[in-house]
Amino acid sequence: MALDTGLIEWVREALAPIGTVTMRRMMGGATLYCDGTVFALLAFDELWFKADAESDAAWDAAGADRFTYEAKGRQMVMNYRRAPADAHDDAEALRDWAMLAIDAGRRAPPRTPRAGKKKG
Repeated sequence: MALDTGLIEWVREALAPIGTVTMRRMMGGATLYCDGTVFALLAFDELWFKADAESDAAWDAAGADRFTYEAKGRQMVMNYRRAPADAHDDAEALRDWAMLAIDAGRRAPPRTPRAGKKKG
């Protein structure tokens, strides 16, 4: 599956007033960061924003599906929500949804390094 670079550029352009968007490729998709904070995923040709218990009500009100995938015969759920339709063609709406996701990313506990990975 090819990575939708047009969508990444749209996100970068729309979020330029609030920060610098960078990405890291992962398993056919990408993780998006705004000034170093994880806030979104590009996966399965969709944009998914980071969510948490504090922001779930807003995502639920927008009808934003949860990110799910199949792994080892089980349905897995991650704390990301599908970008609402208005985020794809309205820069202001994209910024509003992204800010909700960036705030969730800032509230997330820091990740601990995986066992076996060496620093430096």
